[in-house]
Amino acid sequence: MVLKLIEKRIFIFLMGLGIMGNIFVFTNYMCIVGGTEKTNIHLILIHLVVTNIILLLSKGIKTTLAAFGLNNFLDNTVCKIVVYVERVARGLTICTTCLLTVVQALTISSRASGWKRLKPRSSWHIFLLFIFFWIFNSLISINLLFHIKSISSMNTSLLSKSDKYCYFFSESLVIRSLFITLMVLRDALFQGIMGGASGYMIFLLHKHHQQVFYLQNSRILCKIPPEIKAAQSVLLLMLCYLLVYWTDYFISFYLSLSLEATSIAINVREFLTIAYAILCPFLLIHRDGQLIKCWHTQQERHT
Repeated sequence: MVLKLIEKRIFIFLMGLGIMGNIFVFTNYMCIVGGTEKTNIHLILIHLVVTNIILLLSKGIKTTLAAFGLNNFLDNTVCKIVVYVERVARGLTICTTCLLTVVQALTISSRASGWKRLKPRSSWHIFLLFIFFWIFNSLISINLLFHIKSISSMNTSLLSKSDKYCYFFSESLVIRSLFITLMVLRDALFQGIMGGASGYMIFLLHKHHQQVFYLQNSRILCKIPPEIKAAQSVLLLMLCYLLVYWTDYFISFYLSLSLEATSIAINVREFLTIAYAILCPFLLIHRDGQLIKCWHTQQERHT
């Protein structure tokens, strides 16, 4: 009992750390957007950290209440909203990360390349894509509003299938299979696009590296363009997302086949659902010098 309480407190601490990190990144990118260095990449990153905050808050409500022994506090309505928002946020994460990878790949592509024409030319095009992502993920998770129930209305036979806060119950196997199929297709499609854009970026970065190596051997000073640094940062984010996603997938697959799930595997899977949202802002802080620069600028204004 004490061990479980400690685990929940650690989980809450990590979520709090992730929320603060995302708020820090959001504040600083808003500072950049308000200046003269605004790009479509910054708008996408702002949407990504906002999605991370929504995911962490929706996940945190359930975990925090359980940590303080308030499992029954979530009624059916609250359960439906919290689980629905969490699922939509998780869908938005993969869509936004995919968009970020594609736009960054188009940004560093050569002007002579035909792919350059696909790059969004204004912030309005980016906002239209955001609206599409929100509508798409809201519809693909709409079944949760009808089939999520609170633990307070759960009978004893379903206890083992519950996540101890809210649980999914559907009388129609067809409807459940349909929405699961749609989510799998969404993840496969966006990860496929993400992988293609990432491969293209790696090719361009390798080509740039060869050019830099040649210029350095020729004793010509070559400064790395900010677009190349940004591409490296986006690739790091994409690799982090894929690592978390597939680790979560294999652990979930193991738990579905296991007759008796271990608490360690369950806790690891629980952490993996929010791991990307926690790690994302710190990867951005580490790779993007603009965040620190903007932070120092804001500090100087207040002093």
